[in-house]
Amino acid sequence: MSKTKNATAKSTIEQQPSHEFSYENSIAELETIVSQMETGQLALADSLNAYQRGTILLQVCQQALSAVEQQVRVLTDTNKLEALKPYE
Repeated sequence: MSKTKNATAKSTIEQQPSHEFSYENSIAELETIVSQMETGQLALADSLNAYQRGTILLQVCQQALSAVEQQVRVLTDTNKLEALKPYE
């Protein structure tokens, strides 16, 4: 593997600190990591780093979805809305 590809992969993996995560950015970065790993062109150490970064991003996404789900529950309870039913 060339040093350029290796450096690009590493910079993608290490690009933002955890306090700057957003759901959208995390999903986009996860897609990039998956794409890089699927090519099979990452060195073993870079693959491990990418996997580790991916697990962190996955946790961020799961936490964000859980938080939004909780907000929807609160809004639903507060407004005494019925569960969504299919349109008839």
